[in-house]
Amino acid sequence: MEASIQTNLTKQVKAAPILISLLLGAFIGMFSETALNIALPELMKQLQVGPTTIQWLTTGYMLVLGILGPVSGLLLQWFTTRQLFIASLSFSTLGSLIAGLAPNFEVLLVARFIQAAGLALLLPLMLNAILILFPPERRGAAMGLMGLVLTLAPASGPTVAGLIIEKLSWHWIFWISSTVLFISLIIGSIFLKNISVITRPKIDILSLLLSTIGFGSLLFGFSKAGESGWRDGLVLSFILIGVLALIIFTWRQFSVGSPLMNLRTFRFPMFSLSVVLFTVVMMLLLSSMLLLPMLLQNGLGKNTLQAGLLLLPGTLISGIAGPFMGKLFDKYGPRKLIIPGLILIGAVMFLFSAITIDTSTAFIVALHCTLLLALSMAMMPAQTNGMNQLPAELYPHGTAIMSTLQQVAGAIGSALAMTMLATGQSNYLRDKGFDMSNGLNMAQIDPAMLEHLPSSFVFGVKGAFVFAGCMAIVALVISFFMKRVKSS
Repeated sequence: MEASIQTNLTKQVKAAPILISLLLGAFIGMFSETALNIALPELMKQLQVGPTTIQWLTTGYMLVLGILGPVSGLLLQWFTTRQLFIASLSFSTLGSLIAGLAPNFEVLLVARFIQAAGLALLLPLMLNAILILFPPERRGAAMGLMGLVLTLAPASGPTVAGLIIEKLSWHWIFWISSTVLFISLIIGSIFLKNISVITRPKIDILSLLLSTIGFGSLLFGFSKAGESGWRDGLVLSFILIGVLALIIFTWRQFSVGSPLMNLRTFRFPMFSLSVVLFTVVMMLLLSSMLLLPMLLQNGLGKNTLQAGLLLLPGTLISGIAGPFMGKLFDKYGPRKLIIPGLILIGAVMFLFSAITIDTSTAFIVALHCTLLLALSMAMMPAQTNGMNQLPAELYPHGTAIMSTLQQVAGAIGSALAMTMLATGQSNYLRDKGFDMSNGLNMAQIDPAMLEHLPSSFVFGVKGAFVFAGCMAIVALVISFFMKRVKSS
C-alpha cells in the first residue's frame, strides 16, 4: 500500500532539481566535517585556545551527527520531505552564518552544533529520497552522485580550506558555505514536493533516551581516545556507558511495537553485509582524510597551501569517479566493483606504510588518487546493494542506520588512527633515547627532539596505515559473500 502511494507521489515530481538541491546541501555539510582539520592550528592562535579545546569543533560536530542519526528514521515518518528539507537547510545555513561571524570559540562551537543538526537531518533524507525517486535499475547512477558527495566532500575539505585560509581567512570557509546552502534552499523550496508516506508512529521516549546516551557516549569516548589514549579513565567510562546503553537500546527495539530504529532490517543478509562494508570503508576514508594532511605538513614539511594543492588531484578523481561507478553498478552489480576496489585499497594502505621522510610527494599524490578511486568503487555499490533489498517501509530505518554508523565509523577510525600515530611516534623517539614517560608534550618539548619530529611522525603514520590495510583485507573477505539483489 505504502509503495503504491509513493509511486503515485513520485510521478508528480521532477527528480533532477530535488536531487541537485539535496546533493548541494549534503556536499557542504560533509565538506564542513573535514574542512576545519587543516585550519585548527590557525584557529588556536586566533581564538586563543589549546589543542584539547579546539578539537571540540570537530568532535562536537561528530557528536551531534551521531546523536541525531537514530532519530532521523522517526523524523522521516513524522514530517514531510519538504518540511525536513527546509528545516535541515535552514539549520545548516544559519550555523554557517553564525560561524562566519563568530567572535570567539564559544559562539563558533554553538554554530558547529547547529550546522551538524542540519546535516544530520539531510543525509538520511537524501538517501531516502533517492530510494523513492529512482527505480532499482536506475538507482546506482543516482547513488553514484551521493557517493560523490560522501567521498569528494570530505576529501576536498582540507584542499579547499587550505586555499581559502592562504588567501583570505577561516571565516570565508563558512561564508562561502552559507551562500551555497542558501542557493540550495531556494532551489529545493521551489521544486521539492513531499515524496514519502507520513505514518507518524508512536514515539518511544525510553528508546530515544537510550539512543542519545548510547551513541553520544560511544562517540565521545572514541573521539576522546584519539586525544587522551585508551587507558584514560574518562574514555573507558564513556565507552562502557555507551556500550551498556546500546545493549539495552537493542533489546528495547525488539520489544516495542514502534521501534525508534527498526533493527529487523538486519534480517536481510545483503543489507547486513552492506552495513559492515560501508562502516569499514567510511573508517578508512575519514581516518585517511585526517592523516594525510597531517603527514604532508608535519612529516614532509609542506605548508597549508602546498598540502591542499597536493590533495587536489585525488579530490578531482573522486568527483569524476562517483557517478561513473554508479552507472557501472547498474550494469554489472556490486561484486565486480567492490572486490577490485578493496584489493586496491589494501594495496595502497600497505604502500603508504612503506613511506619514509624521503618519499617523493609525487608518489604520495599517486597513492592518494588511487585510494579515492578505489573508495568510490567500494562505498556506493556496497550501500546501494544493501538498501535495494529492504522493502519501502524500512527505508527510513535503513537510512538512519547507515547515517548513524557513518559517524560511529568516523569516530572509531579517527581514534584508532590517532592512537597508532601517537604510539608509533613515541616508540620512535624512545628508541632515539628520549624520555617519553609523559608522552609528547609540545609545550615542553626537548629542543634536541625537534630534528627527529618529522621522522617520528612519518614512522607513526606508517603503523596507522598497516592497521588500515588489515581492515581492508577483512572487508575483502566479507565482500566475497556479496550478491546482487532485486528491490523488495
